[in-house]
Amino acid sequence: MEFRRRRKLSLKPIETKGKDHIDDAAEEEGLLSPSARLFHEPNFNVHVVAIMGIKSRINFQKIKENLVHTLLKHPRFSSLQVVDEKNNGEMKWVRTKVDLDKHIVVTQVDDEQSLLQETPDKFVENYIQNLSKTHLDKSKPMWDLHLLNVKTSDAEAVSILRCHHSFGDGTSLVSLLLACTRQTADPDKVPTIPRLINPSNHSTKGSLWRPYVQKFWSFIKLFWYTIVDVLKLMATIMFFKDTTTPIKSSPGSEFNPRRIVYRTVSLDDMKLVKNALNMTITGVALGVTQAGLSIYLNRRYGEGKKDRGATEKNNNLPMNIRLRSAILMNLRPSVGIQALADMMDKDTSEAKWGNLVGFVLVPFKIALQDEPLDYIRGAKATIDRKKNSLEAIYTSFITELALKFFGIKTSSWILHKTFTNTTMCFSCMPGAQEEISFYGHPLAYLAPGSYGQPQGLMINYQSYINKMAIVLSVDESVIPDPHQLLDDFEQSLKLIKDAVVENVVSQHI
Repeated sequence: MEFRRRRKLSLKPIETKGKDHIDDAAEEEGLLSPSARLFHEPNFNVHVVAIMGIKSRINFQKIKENLVHTLLKHPRFSSLQVVDEKNNGEMKWVRTKVDLDKHIVVTQVDDEQSLLQETPDKFVENYIQNLSKTHLDKSKPMWDLHLLNVKTSDAEAVSILRCHHSFGDGTSLVSLLLACTRQTADPDKVPTIPRLINPSNHSTKGSLWRPYVQKFWSFIKLFWYTIVDVLKLMATIMFFKDTTTPIKSSPGSEFNPRRIVYRTVSLDDMKLVKNALNMTITGVALGVTQAGLSIYLNRRYGEGKKDRGATEKNNNLPMNIRLRSAILMNLRPSVGIQALADMMDKDTSEAKWGNLVGFVLVPFKIALQDEPLDYIRGAKATIDRKKNSLEAIYTSFITELALKFFGIKTSSWILHKTFTNTTMCFSCMPGAQEEISFYGHPLAYLAPGSYGQPQGLMINYQSYINKMAIVLSVDESVIPDPHQLLDDFEQSLKLIKDAVVENVVSQHI
């Protein structure tokens, strides 16, 4: 297969002894945050990949012209990350002049007949996997944009934005990407993002003393659950491991290439379940994931046996599987899409930015349930329990404390040990509620993923209009059939939705 590509040779990372390599107009932006520095450690060198399906052929020149007025005005995307020998080897941001030709990679298939040997969808999938075998070059701002004029089953072309995780947490980076888009119906407006509302609305009417009792009881639960979670965290760092299951990766998984696949399902179906059970979309996503993993693992444990369906009677699962997910949480107040758009438009850095993250360890109950809604009820109970804990704040505090007193290597070891003793990562992020365009190119879907994390499985849920993209980043030595896992997630959502509809119908008979 022949392609027209513009690729650059990787250069060695820069260690600064002065400012000779910096443009005269460049300016220093300050030190990297502790979290950002951790993402440069070899055992946690994470890259974020945002896959965008485009509804039209890509106009490369138009995208290049618009990047100058948006993304390049963001300090992180126009700064080098360099080592300052005068400051104990700390890394710092240093503004530089950006050559877009070194960041944009254009790929076009010259002979579409050559795709007969490989479907367009598989070609794009393999292209992204090949990206995961490489690291971004520190001699320039650590991001690139890959433009593929390849027609797939659900898009006319594909755009892939890749950047280093030191730029910011996943929520911030997706928000920034959305701030670079505009509503297709009104090109002057940025996307609207649904607000995250806590569905728990405990009434305090009926008694003057009830609010005080509730506050006192909430404080007791917060105090107790936080202690329990911190103790479990410390145990996880030292010895408390997840069960060795077929999806539990071996040490060194962070160095393996990743296959990133996705499936779009109905967001309306998830909202139906959410409203019926008075919970959040994240809770529904957790429940669907819990169900899908149970079905998938039951099949993996039953390899060689006849598949009789995922019911309690046909259970192949061991008892008491311990399977936990690390969920990274943004501790910085939400910037907002409009604030980010204004920041780039006015070339200011007033909006708070960067990595300020903690994480929580969320247990998944792996068991087959004849009643599909039991998966959702279990997920809701888990989320309600985690709401009453300061675990995320303490994990961030412990990491920064270790960094301050023991250095970057010890902090990296703590984080790496915690993640390798768990099984997977999980996130669920809201997206635009209306169709948006990326520099005049309407989007069919948005599917963010990442590679470089120690676990063999990462699951991201990303909403867009009335769809939800389920994105898997897998180590194929652990999960050789990620599309089967996506099938199980899709089937699980259907079973759960059908159960909700059946319950509603039965209540009205």
